[in-house]
Formats: sequence, structure tokens, C-alpha cells
Amino acid sequence: MFNTVLIANRGAIACRIIRTLRRMGVKSVAVYSEADRHSLHVSLADAAIEIGPAPAAQSYLRGDKILAAAKASGAQAIHPGYGFLSENPGFAEDCAAAGIAFIGPSPEQMRAFGLKHTARDLAEAHRVPLLPGSGLLADTGHAQAEAARIGYPVMLKSTAGGGGIGMRLIWSADQLVEAFQSVDRLARANFKEAGIFLEKYVEHARHIEVQIFGDGKGQVVALGERDCSVQRRNQKVIEETPAPGLTDAQRRNLLDTAVRLGQAVGYCSAGTVEFVYDTASGQFYFLEVNTRLQVEHGVTEEVTGIDLVEWMLRQAAGELDLTGFQAEARGASIQVRLYAEDPGKDFQPAAGVLTQAEFSPDARIETWVERGSEVPPFYDPMLAKIIVKADDRAAALAKMRRALAETRVAGIECNLDYLRQILADATFAEGRQTTRYLNAFHYRPATLDVIEPGVQSSIQDWPGRAGYWNVGVPPSGPMDHLAFRLANCLAGNAEGVAGLELTVAGPTLRFNCDTVIALAGADMGAELDGQPIANWAAHAVPAGAMLKLGAIRDTGARAYLAVRGGFDVPDYLGSKATFTLGQFGGHAGRTLRVGDVLHISATEDVGAGAVLPAALTPSYSHAWEIGVLYGPHGAPDFFTDADIDMFFATDWEVHYNSSRTGVRLIGPRPEWARKDGGEAGLHPSNIHDNAYAIGAVDLFYRRHAGDPRPGRAQPGRLRLPRHHRPGRTVEDGPVAAGRYGALRALVAG
Repeated sequence: MFNTVLIANRGAIACRIIRTLRRMGVKSVAVYSEADRHSLHVSLADAAIEIGPAPAAQSYLRGDKILAAAKASGAQAIHPGYGFLSENPGFAEDCAAAGIAFIGPSPEQMRAFGLKHTARDLAEAHRVPLLPGSGLLADTGHAQAEAARIGYPVMLKSTAGGGGIGMRLIWSADQLVEAFQSVDRLARANFKEAGIFLEKYVEHARHIEVQIFGDGKGQVVALGERDCSVQRRNQKVIEETPAPGLTDAQRRNLLDTAVRLGQAVGYCSAGTVEFVYDTASGQFYFLEVNTRLQVEHGVTEEVTGIDLVEWMLRQAAGELDLTGFQAEARGASIQVRLYAEDPGKDFQPAAGVLTQAEFSPDARIETWVERGSEVPPFYDPMLAKIIVKADDRAAALAKMRRALAETRVAGIECNLDYLRQILADATFAEGRQTTRYLNAFHYRPATLDVIEPGVQSSIQDWPGRAGYWNVGVPPSGPMDHLAFRLANCLAGNAEGVAGLELTVAGPTLRFNCDTVIALAGADMGAELDGQPIANWAAHAVPAGAMLKLGAIRDTGARAYLAVRGGFDVPDYLGSKATFTLGQFGGHAGRTLRVGDVLHISATEDVGAGAVLPAALTPSYSHAWEIGVLYGPHGAPDFFTDADIDMFFATDWEVHYNSSRTGVRLIGPRPEWARKDGGEAGLHPSNIHDNAYAIGAVDLFYRRHAGDPRPGRAQPGRLRLPRHHRPGRTVEDGPVAAGRYGALRALVAG
């Protein structure tokens, strides 16, 4: 066995291989691009080497850099995983020339099956059933003639590539010319081989594949079949084994056919023979061979108890002998692929930082992410594979539903809810899925889209985040928590669930589901599909509706939007409130941006809510009187009587640079009781050496030359306890001694 193996890949498969190597006592070497420097596979490996910039063409596809890393690390073998260089015969030959083992099939076997049209020729020579098709097409005229012979619909395919790239479904002759040119361009841009051919399209088809393995000593075995019919744009989404609905005879014939094709080339290592199964006729037809480990290999491992990565390592080391081996499959296994993509926006890929990544402990998870991982935009968007096993399909289905219910991902969009809905759908539950199943699947997102974000719009909850001042985290939560709580009550929520705080000018939001909303706080002139709606009331919102909020019309600075069920964001330090300075809480730890998607917690009841009685509706004005207690630092040693009279008599202006951690006030500069601090050298204004006190008015002033406001104080800070927020009555506390007065603050509109 090898002492050290380099993994020429990234993501979930790299982590998967590293864990097997660790169990076998083999050292691992990871390679990574600049974008993946913090990826989980880098920290898991015994050693890690950077191989270039983020684009795959400059890193993971650079065989020379990977070989240089292998030599520098002393690796005796390279495992290519799947994708990238895993089916590149030239790279396998370069490994051999460098004296490093390539863990996979031989270059000759890759070439035999690497091009789809030559694989068809090989399959035909060994009595593998084929769909009617063509050879390589010379031009559009040739394509039209062959399509007419085969009969529409047909599939136009690039002979190279995989994963659905370079494939177009053609229903009629008038679609063929444009499709031919499109596929030809795509093939030339992505693959060295630009050949195109036609194949008859089976309208009611299932995609079934057989896992084969060859020991390189003449033995090829089949390890069962997998159903991969749940596909989107020819890309697999859910896989399972055994394939539901097959008879024992069909299954035996399928496995025997796959073995026969593998034996034809003396196949070694892991491979997959893929078939199209016609549900109408019950016949299966050869599709292609993947000469690598498949993404979905885990379901086969679950039911057979075989570690395919270990087998690949032992085969490459010459330690595997499959003479007399008989596979024994037990139970059923299902895998779903968790992708960083938005199903509500035509599966647009997503990138960014994950603020939550929690997976079910009752499932096998193959992933490269954790909370705080940054998902780059450069690679395949798969975040994780979630795999379950049970005694039969029904039990595995129930187990997968539970696993998905326990999975939580936040910070960027993913297809988690989409997967949950597929697993709950009767078609999948009954095993009736075909390759066109998802084309007609109706996804129902419980989300809203941010069309315009407004000014400093953020998710908050009540009572917010408190108790962390000692570690530098000030209290979070809504500035006007009375309005926030009333909005939630009107929407039919508990008063503290997560809602939106809107500042000065509001956002434009599109709702993707039926729900109920309520608005409270300052009036932003809200319109729902162009019709004005009232503050301090709940409103039913249909799916597809657009809510537009403008600038605040008169008084106040903040408004609040509550949605029935509340917004579904993770807790951070016990709260969902956004703390923008710390970049945590709320949605992605920040204020809203264009294109954000906000998830709404599930709720069945979307009936309209209540209207707040006028007697309970808070009023907002430009001037506020706030109760102030005359404290010890107002002693004559610091302020003169004239200073104190001025302090209470002044209309203070609220500075624009105010937040929930402090309200900054603009007013006159005090004269102070002393000119200096005497021998101590301290000015009277420097009356404490700790942070600003919560609930106190702190006065300070500029000392530097060129003060733009001579004779006036730098805006003082008014910091009030959380219950002393605008919209609440300030109850006067007992005054044991000293003076009491009112601070009249002019609140900027």
C-alpha cells in the first residue's frame, strides 16, 4: 500500500478520500486554489499545497502543477476524485511517466469509453442494447437527414464531456439547425473533441446505472444498480439504490450486460455503465460509461458495505483480487445533492459566506463546508451529499425526510427546500420518477425577493441580543421595539419573532408565497401592487405581489415589517438580530442587498390579521421630551449652575450618525466649572475612564485646531436603557436628591 497519496480535487470528494486514507493509515496531501485556502479539505489533510489562482483552468486542471505538488510532497499516488482530471488519459500517462500511480482506470480504457460515439461502437460489438442513433455528424444537412431517419424526438449530443453539458433535446426539424450550431459552439469551447451525434430520445425514460469494478487481473464485478432519474437539465439531483420497480430478471440482465462491457476492455478500478430505461416497453439501452468514481457512489457503499475509495487504492497498489467475489446488497439507500443555487431564480448559482451549516446526525454527510465557509463562484455549486440507509425504500424515504428537516443552511441560497418538496411529492414517494419528472415539478418557495433594499434595512428580533457587552457586543434589536412588537402581534406572530427594521427609506419586495404582513412605526407610504396600504394593520399578500415602501413621509426614522411566521434566519448568540458592525446575526450578518432572498418560516394560516385601535397607536413628532435625572457628575466641580440651566433649556438636535448603541445629540458647548485639572492635569470634561455609560448623557468636545463648530460641543451621546426608546412612555424614577428636568430633543425627520 502507498505511504502518501495526493488528492487532485477539492470539495466533498476530497474530504471523503482524506477520511478513507486516514482510516487506512495512509498520509494525505491536499491541493487547493487561492479561493479554497480555507476549505475543509485543506485543514483535514496531513499536508496541503497551493497550486494556483481560483479559476480551475489555472489550478485544478493544471496537471503539471499537481504533479509538481506530488513530487514535492513525496506522494506515491494521485487520486483524481471525480471531475477535473479524473477522466483525462493524458494526465494518467504523465503520472506513470513520473513514477506516480494514477488511482483509476488505464488511459486506454478512458479512451475506449471517453467519447460517446466510440463507446456506442464498443457496446454494439458486445451485444449491449443501443438506441437508434447516428455516427458523427458533418454538418446541419447531415444532421437533418439522420434525424429524419431516426425519427423525432432526438437528442443532439457532444461526443465528449458529461454532466449534461453539450446536450439538446430536439422535437422537430425546425429546431435542429439552431440547436446544432449551439451544441457545436459549446463543445468546441469546453472539450478538445467537438464531434456531435444524434440519438433517439425516449420520452418516458429512467436513468439507471450499474456500478462496476475491475481488479486489473481479469475480474470485473457489478455492485448493484442506481436510479438517477431525478434530474434537472440532465444533471442528477437525487440517486437511490436499488432502482424501484425493476423485476429480478431485469436487474440481473442489466448487471450482466454491464459486466460484459467492462470485461471487453479488461476494465480496472471503479466505473459506471449508464443506461436509459424505457418505462413504456420495459427495455433498457446503453447510454455511456463513466471511467471514474461517481458522485453517487455512496449509496452503493451503504448497501454493499464496500468502501469504493479503499478498493481503488488497493487496486492501484496491486493488492485487490476479486476472484470469486459475489456482491451482497442489503437494504435501500437514498442520496440528495445539496447545491448552492436558487430554485426560485431558475437555479441561479449562489456564492458567499455560510452563516449556518448544520446537518442531521442520523445521516451520512459528505461535505466540504461548515459555518463560516466561503462558497466561491468558480466551481460546481454542490455543498454536500446527504445519504441515508434503511431496511427498505419506504423507511429510507422517511429517514431522508427527517434528515432534510434537521438540515439548516443560511447565508446564501441553496436547494434545501426544493429537495424537501421533492421528497414529499407522491411521484417520488411511489417511485414513478422519470428523467422529465422535474420539468413539470412545481416548486413552491416560502420566500420573498429583495428588489430594492432601501436604507439600512435589517432583520431584527425582540428582545434582541443582550448580555455580551463584556466581550464587545452591544445590545441588538429594534430601535423602536414597541412598534416592532405591535407589528408582529398584528401579523399573528409572537411579539418577538424576526421582522424587518426599515430606516428612512424602505425596500421593494416581491413575495413568492401567500402570506400576511403588518406595517408599524413611521409611515413610508407603502403600496401593495400599486395600491396604498395602511400602517398599524395587517394585510393579506398573494404570491407574486410587490410591496413598495418609499421615504418616510413626516416624522420618525424607522418602520417595521412583520410577516406571518417570521423570517427564518439562524440564531447567533441567542438572537436573530442583525449586528452589522460585528457582521453577524440576521441575514448574512448585514443589511439587505439587491437580489437577497428572505425565507419565511412555514405557516398554514394566511388569513388577514387585525387593525390596531387608534387609542393604542403610538404617535411620532419632531420634538420629544425625555426624562433626565441629575446625576453626580453634574456637581459644581464640573458644571456651573448656568451650564445646568443651559443643558435643560436647550432643544438638542439628533445627529444623523445615531444608532441603537447611542443617540448623538448636537447642542451648545458647556463652559465647565474649571479651566483645567490643576496638578493632575485633567480637564473637567474627562470625568471617567470607562466606556460610555448606558442610560447616560455623555458630553465631550473637540480639542483639535480647526474645529468646524467653534464654541459648540462635539455632539453629545445620549444612551438610554432599552425601555427608554421612542414610542414608549418614560416613567420617572424616584429622585433621592439633586435636580430633575426634561431634555427636549429635536428629532430630525
